[in-house]
Amino acid sequence: MSASEARPARRRSYASGARILSLGIASTGLLTFAYFSIASHVLGGPAAKRVDLLWSVMFVIISVIYRPIEQLLSRTIAQRRAQGREAQSLRVPMLLQASFALIFLVLALALHDQLLRVFDHDQALYDILIVGTLAYAASYFARGWLAGHERFGLFGGLVLMESSSRICFAIAVAVGIAHGETAVALGISAAPLVSLVVVPAAFYRSAERVVLSAPITADEADAALAGPGTEAVQETVAHEDLSLRRGGGFAAWVSAIMLSEQTLLNAAVLTVDATSTNASLAGIVFNVLLIARAPLQLFQAIQTSLLPHLTGLETTAGHDAFAKAIRTTVLAITAFAALTALGLLAIGPAVMEHVLFGQHTTYNRFGLALIGVGMGLHLTSGALNQAALARDRARSAAFCWLFAAAAFVAWMLIPAVSDQVLRVEIGYAGATALLATTLAGLYRRGGTQPLSEPAIAA
Repeated sequence: MSASEARPARRRSYASGARILSLGIASTGLLTFAYFSIASHVLGGPAAKRVDLLWSVMFVIISVIYRPIEQLLSRTIAQRRAQGREAQSLRVPMLLQASFALIFLVLALALHDQLLRVFDHDQALYDILIVGTLAYAASYFARGWLAGHERFGLFGGLVLMESSSRICFAIAVAVGIAHGETAVALGISAAPLVSLVVVPAAFYRSAERVVLSAPITADEADAALAGPGTEAVQETVAHEDLSLRRGGGFAAWVSAIMLSEQTLLNAAVLTVDATSTNASLAGIVFNVLLIARAPLQLFQAIQTSLLPHLTGLETTAGHDAFAKAIRTTVLAITAFAALTALGLLAIGPAVMEHVLFGQHTTYNRFGLALIGVGMGLHLTSGALNQAALARDRARSAAFCWLFAAAAFVAWMLIPAVSDQVLRVEIGYAGATALLATTLAGLYRRGGTQPLSEPAIAA
């Protein structure tokens, strides 16, 4: 198959894979929402809050230390596949992932007493945090490998298996098979281990494809690199396999991005928990931000498929195809966010109070609508961020995220609005608007920076 014939096939494969992955992660988002809804009903305020905090702390950690390697793997594998080159060595990404996991373990053991205080001195929740975080190292590495090879069906199966196994623990408590917050929380650490059952199937299919497929010729590889607008990208072909310095630099900037994103989603829970005299208020804030968190988890399907797709377009197809993919994604996000905000304005408080969480709390419909608007801006920022990563502009994107996250934390610590839940809702919408604006400016500037630039390797 020639390069010109391969590009339409690649676009069809991307669209089909994105749809499959979206179905898998849509189900995952609903199951995750249901997990916390069941936990809220069966545990009550303080215990449910501790499970919420466990989830928040764990996902700040794994997003910061593991998702960068997922993005690194996805991007480098996709770029080499688009260039028709041999498979990328996994040595550097594996070394980075193992190093991050080891650093976490050392710090978690050193901060044992401080972490115990976060969980009201519950040793079981601390142990679940350790086991679950280490297990996610393998899970996120598998996700990056699957995304780079565009195995979106198996990727969707992995995350669906994860959420399905997690909710089983909450259901077991709801029906009386198990009891207490530890039983519910165990699902958080068991889920990533169970999800890895799809990995053998992925490697089996990979080996089968190598045997059945014809190798790409040198002429086809040259043709793939001759697409419009690819001059800057072609400069990276001369480099050898990803080095520890270049890979570590990219991962460091993406870690800053992930830390900032988790700050937008979790800093409010932690600051409210630290400053409020109401023991259940942090749980209420967590419930409100689940409105943003659940769609964001769904959007991981688009982000996961978008990065390797954009990387391939940047390598072979040029600016117009790249811009069209971004434009289509942002328009879809805008329509979804508008419908969500209108729905929250109309029936949000009733659904939150009487259907989902069952706690005696009154929700502000305008505040919930602000969360819906902020969610749309957050999703748009995610799409623009993937464009920046595909163009090797991780450092510039990281500064945009850090600026927005710092502004959000500053807002949360200034009592400009006495109602802390409303303060969260206003702050989240404002911070995501700032983030989307700065990333849009970065996107309009365009450009590509090779991974070997000192700016990335710093």
